[in-house]
Amino acid sequence: MNRWTPRVTVAVVVERAGRYLMVEEDRGGPFSLFNQPAGHLERGERLVAAAEREVREESAWQVAITHYLGLYVHHTTDGLTFHSHGFVGLPLAHLGNSLDHGIVAAHWLTLDEIDDLHRERRLRSPVVMQRLRDTRDARLYPLELIRDR
Repeated sequence: MNRWTPRVTVAVVVERAGRYLMVEEDRGGPFSLFNQPAGHLERGERLVAAAEREVREESAWQVAITHYLGLYVHHTTDGLTFHSHGFVGLPLAHLGNSLDHGIVAAHWLTLDEIDDLHRERRLRSPVVMQRLRDTRDARLYPLELIRDR
């Protein structure tokens, strides 16, 4: 039987002094793309733990996950479906360790700078801006909404 399975991911919006933590990714195209720290849920991993891990691996920042943004469903042009769980994180410390393979750099960008990247089609997906807007508009949910304990 051919069973459809969406890809489960996590992404974290981290804000500090009016700037948002974004990672610049080398996707093998003519230019790099930008995303919040994000990645795939690993087998047996809890969503919040995955979110904290992805921020650490992709940006070298330790964060405390404070809120759940919700489930963002994204269908790609090549037929994949992503179920991305969005979170908000509070920056605690820069760890200084190396970044994941494919990550060029981590940047703290203003919403205007990210909007410019959006207009240039340099965001990884449309979900990136939606998570930022939802955070800005305080569309936040308590972490207790997630029942994976």
